[in-house]
Amino acid sequence: MNRKINTICVFASSSNNIDSKYFLEATKLGVEIANNHYNIVYGGSNLGLMGEVTRSAMSRGSEITGVMPEKLYNLGINPGDCTKFILTKGMRERKAKMDELSNGVIALPGGFGTLEELSEMVVQKQLGYNNKPIVLLNSYGFYDNLIKFFDEIIEKNFASNNSKNIYFAAKTPTEALLYINNYDFSTIDYLGGKIGLEVKN
Repeated sequence: MNRKINTICVFASSSNNIDSKYFLEATKLGVEIANNHYNIVYGGSNLGLMGEVTRSAMSRGSEITGVMPEKLYNLGINPGDCTKFILTKGMRERKAKMDELSNGVIALPGGFGTLEELSEMVVQKQLGYNNKPIVLLNSYGFYDNLIKFFDEIIEKNFASNNSKNIYFAAKTPTEALLYINNYDFSTIDYLGGKIGLEVKN
């Protein structure tokens, strides 16, 4: 296990109306996270894949921190089973808190919210604000088209070729955790200049 990493930020769908195969992968991811002795910070809801992965991990000993905007909470979105639950003023504050509390990222299949959260983390790493491992859990090829789009961005010089090292696409939960366990926090060149970064502990 990578001792520089203790808490993984999980981005995932909050929809219950998706194929059950994605829930099975979320359960497996929760098992892998717990078995590798990591904790989770996530969006706070008990719905969809985000609820599934955290229930699975918590039942096996992981500490779970949920972070939810006040508006969603006041609309009646039920918090999941959390070790700690944090309310934020808005969505931006929510993302900032999740970023602050984690030193690794896994994005499960999800909708526009998941895509927005993932994109922000990729840009932050590209610009040198963090050097966290960022993993796309590409269950059943869910992210294939997004990865092709990322490749096109790089091929057409909208981003440097080194940007391919910012994220990693894992086919399975086991592969995702293997990448995180072996992640190298050494200095990486993304923008044509050396960026020295320290992981948050």
